[in-house]
Amino acid sequence: MIQTLIAKEEGKTLEFKENCRSLDRIVQTAVAFANTSGGSIVIGVKDRTKEIAGVADAVADESRLANAFAENIKPLFIPDIQITSWRGRSLIIVVIPHALGPYYVRSEGPDEGVYIRLGSTNRRAGREMVAEIRRLARNTTFDEQPCPEINSEDIDFRAASELFSELSLSLTASKRRSLGLVVDYGGRDVPTNGAVLLFGKTRSGLFPDATVSCARFAGTSAARFVDRSVIDEHLPKAIESVVSFVERHTRSGAEIGRVLRRDVPEFPPEVVREAVVNAIVHADYSITGASTRVAIFDDRIEITNPGLLPFGLTMEAALSGISRLRNRVIGRTFRELHLIEQWGSGISRMREGCANAGLPPPRFEEIGTHFRVTLFGGRVTPQVERDWLKKLRVHLAKKGSISTQEAALLWGTSDRTARSRLRQLVNEGALEELGTGPRDPRKVYLLKQA
Repeated sequence: MIQTLIAKEEGKTLEFKENCRSLDRIVQTAVAFANTSGGSIVIGVKDRTKEIAGVADAVADESRLANAFAENIKPLFIPDIQITSWRGRSLIIVVIPHALGPYYVRSEGPDEGVYIRLGSTNRRAGREMVAEIRRLARNTTFDEQPCPEINSEDIDFRAASELFSELSLSLTASKRRSLGLVVDYGGRDVPTNGAVLLFGKTRSGLFPDATVSCARFAGTSAARFVDRSVIDEHLPKAIESVVSFVERHTRSGAEIGRVLRRDVPEFPPEVVREAVVNAIVHADYSITGASTRVAIFDDRIEITNPGLLPFGLTMEAALSGISRLRNRVIGRTFRELHLIEQWGSGISRMREGCANAGLPPPRFEEIGTHFRVTLFGGRVTPQVERDWLKKLRVHLAKKGSISTQEAALLWGTSDRTARSRLRQLVNEGALEELGTGPRDPRKVYLLKQA
């Protein structure tokens, strides 16, 4: 287990601590993990170098941790605390599951003591984040909430019906209720936030940030605009407008067939559309002052929406196809309109579309409180893998780790050459070192995980 954890970098679900001296910070991290996506705290490992320092008295530290969690975290919180050893050095691993909260630091109270995990840092959750955690506990979403300050006349159901009729579907009163566009509120049907976001006539008054800001920049930085546009349409219609903006501002190549020449867009329209749909469906519209943005550069497109991954969902799970809808009303409506297919398939389709077009794989990342998809231009030129690197990959797939001496035997080289190659891969970010220090003669190397 320790090798698997050391192969990773500190981040949303992992933190290293050299010792238990900073109990307050450990408690904050436990709260942040519980509220966000769960995680592990490894105690006895230096966070910067990942050297295995160990803890002097693991049993005593385990007791201190258990008491600190019980006394300082509300509601009652019982993480899994494990003592393990590595080459005679004791380590403590605290495994914290995601749970329905919000959890908070008792001394700071339920308003100021709620923390969430942003990257490798703990941040005090603002009012909007706390509200989202509470909605999750009630199994509801922001776009399912009633919007009683407006009535049905404020929703453009005519435009909505036209979209449905294009697919030979009818948007009946019962369909509106089943999609969650209207709900009962005090004995009368009122639109939901989702209905306003999708088809509101006065949407800009209630949700001024429910737009898509598009920009084309000169070069590879955001220093100078070439063109920009704010797409402020009904969300289902906005998709094609954004895709059209991208097509106007990206290059096309030529594919010569047996008879005809065919223009091929640099970025496949279906991939761009998938990324835009993903951003609109998963944006956190409860966050004020932030809109979905599409930025086009010479070498890439960045599609960024406000909102982290939904609480309880890790990046690894999302990349494996697991999905959790932040906006159920928008999601159900988009699915009814055939704008999305099965849940969780968008990321795999983006990857597949880029691969089929010969493009590098897209990058998915959380940046602050936003989620970003980056599509890269330029066709990929296959590289011939070095023979010694192929042997290393086979060895690591079987054994999990390799020492300098084992690498030298594997490659038939001197220890010095083997050490140089392994260090090169560490510097390239392909391998991770596991040892008690830089001069540890028993140091081993393992594949670095994302």
